[in-house]
Amino acid sequence: MPYTVDFKDVSTVGLESSPVADALAGLRANESRYFKNKYDHDFTVTPASEAPETLEWIQRILAEERSLTIASRPLEVTSFEVDGLRMAYVFYESGLSINVMYSVEDGGKRAVGFKLSQGMEVPEELAGTFKFARQKSKLAGEIRGSYFVIKGEY
Repeated sequence: MPYTVDFKDVSTVGLESSPVADALAGLRANESRYFKNKYDHDFTVTPASEAPETLEWIQRILAEERSLTIASRPLEVTSFEVDGLRMAYVFYESGLSINVMYSVEDGGKRAVGFKLSQGMEVPEELAGTFKFARQKSKLAGEIRGSYFVIKGEY
């Protein structure tokens, strides 16, 4: 069942099984606030099991671009288009959030972003490969993030 993320009243709905559920909920709310303020888009997530095509698209990009497979269980996903960008997110039980920004037009920006919830360790799959910058967030505490540019066509 879809859930529209409320960034004013942060909830752990759908994320309860995460050991860092509160921080992950704050991270998800932070993303929701960004898209509402910048694009007037309501950030709505769906259980990963109900939107396998979104999860498969993200997993394919990770596998083909960087030979990455995330071990943690995916909890929620979302996919939408704003301002010529196809956006897709997956929120994992470990507290990891992965997003894909994919310009619909050739030659546009295309990248994969990783965000780590406060209190989680860097996943083994990403350790030593990516450097994480720190960012403060009123909703999520401290977010650590990294990214890579997508080179292929998806």
